[in-house]
Amino acid sequence: MLQELLRKITKWLDPKLEKYRPAKPTPKPVKYTPHTIEEFISVLQRTPKSILSTQDRDRIAAIMSFNDRTVSELMAPKDKIPFVDSNEYLGPLVLDKLYKSGFTHFPVNDASNKVIGIIHTEALNTLTIKKTDRASKYLDPSVHYLHATDPLAFAVEEIERTGSYYFLVQDSTDNIIGCFTIQMLLDYLLD
Repeated sequence: MLQELLRKITKWLDPKLEKYRPAKPTPKPVKYTPHTIEEFISVLQRTPKSILSTQDRDRIAAIMSFNDRTVSELMAPKDKIPFVDSNEYLGPLVLDKLYKSGFTHFPVNDASNKVIGIIHTEALNTLTIKKTDRASKYLDPSVHYLHATDPLAFAVEEIERTGSYYFLVQDSTDNIIGCFTIQMLLDYLLD
């Protein structure tokens, strides 16, 4: 009977005395270090969105895969590029077509369909173009090329080396298959 009474008193006192007991030590979290890229990506995927947004995850993934990506993965295909003939008059229709394309650089072809230069939008914006002006008058003869299989890291080196933000992209037989711009690279890394 005394035991029963002690059990009831203890049951009644226990919650009241809880605040006077020393706090139980909280276990320290174990630090985890991923050993492969796959493990790192797994950690990223488990990170709460309150810490790392979807956009941030995409940026990190883009940076992590930067060395594995090639120019061909980001380039605009040739059929999307507005080419200009060197003898073409830069009248309102041609200028409208160029501006509506969304590009800021336009390759200029000669009579044999060989690229002989690039027209920059800045040249078209700063000059008074007459309907009788031909494209060849405004072209920049320096043309820079990348190969479709070039890694993005090489493209960055070429941007630094040449100071150019526009490159025509060639296949293994040196045929033009597209274009690559610094804007495409920035969109890949920042969007």
